[in-house]
Amino acid sequence: MTTLIEIVRMFVNVLIFAIFARSILTWFPIDRGGPVFQALDAITEPILQPLRRVVPLIGMIDITPMVAILLLYVLSTALGQSLSN
Repeated sequence: MTTLIEIVRMFVNVLIFAIFARSILTWFPIDRGGPVFQALDAITEPILQPLRRVVPLIGMIDITPMVAILLLYVLSTALGQSLSN
């Protein structure tokens, strides 16, 4: 069971990195049809899309990636706590 929790935590950390990388890439004038952006989009969109229905825009700023990272961090921490018990 411990190994499964560690694998899930690793997956959550990869998702956090992917969301962060995708958010940073949107600041630069890159080809959104390129393979890197398309891969990040395919990985992160299943998490971000449902949150966009709930999290409102603040002006023209989409804070959904920050909310997703926060929720994934809480999940990772909770899993880490379950490992220590």
